[in-house]
Amino acid sequence: MRVEDTKFAQGFFRMCGDSFRQGWNERNGGNLSYRMKAEEAALVRDRLGRYEDSAQDGAWQEIGTAVPELAGEYFMVTGSGKYFRNVEPDPASNVCIIEVDETGTKFRILWGLVSGGRPTSELPTHLLNLAVLKKRDADMRVVYHCHPTNVIALTYVLPLDSEIFTREIFEMATECPIVFPEGIGVLPWMLCGGREIGEATSEQMKKQDFVVWAHHGAFACGHDFDETFGLMHTVEKAAEVLIKVMSITDRKRQTIEPEMFRKLNGPFHVSINERFLYEKTPGARIGER
Repeated sequence: MRVEDTKFAQGFFRMCGDSFRQGWNERNGGNLSYRMKAEEAALVRDRLGRYEDSAQDGAWQEIGTAVPELAGEYFMVTGSGKYFRNVEPDPASNVCIIEVDETGTKFRILWGLVSGGRPTSELPTHLLNLAVLKKRDADMRVVYHCHPTNVIALTYVLPLDSEIFTREIFEMATECPIVFPEGIGVLPWMLCGGREIGEATSEQMKKQDFVVWAHHGAFACGHDFDETFGLMHTVEKAAEVLIKVMSITDRKRQTIEPEMFRKLNGPFHVSINERFLYEKTPGARIGER
């Protein structure tokens, strides 16, 4: 079966297109990875490693980190320098399937990137996060990085503090603590594409599904493409509302209070992390406790 005709690949390509249309993946910005199920890999096994389906020679290459938890697994990932807007019309030129070796330190390209290239420069970050997610929940398979405009803008004006950032986002929409009750992780600016930022992000993703990279973008994860895209969409929409509020005033006349959030736990079967439901000082400005 052709890779392009599989359900998982169609979901991957659609998410790339939707992300570009949202304006979150300009030029070659952002990256997406998917840890394939064993049955999905089996479905396309006869297409993997065929010269006509990849310009690569199948040689093992260094990942730049170690992910022994992912040894022997297959992944669909976007290519380095490739544009999300080109994935839907020409997936084989812009996306690839890779295999991680038995040591978890090397990978090889088995499908895609027919015009040349290599997987995203953020591959170490993606694989480190996918390894953490596999430990959390073996069915979590998607990691997504993009540049959501309003989330990035907030990193210039809100404290780079997970509790404050999460609380301000929570207050913008009742759905937020239902969708991500464990809140948002926030990292200071770090050099992208390396092991250090990958490890810092994966440390956050041991307990949270969304991580902000200050002045750069955000990472989201999920069980499938809809869940992951929906998480990014929810946070970015709340960030847009917050920026509109901040353009009007530096203080809120009224908002969703901690006791209101707690009422969501039972009906929606969530457990909102209490560290984000702290009591604020009366009259505090947005971004202050």
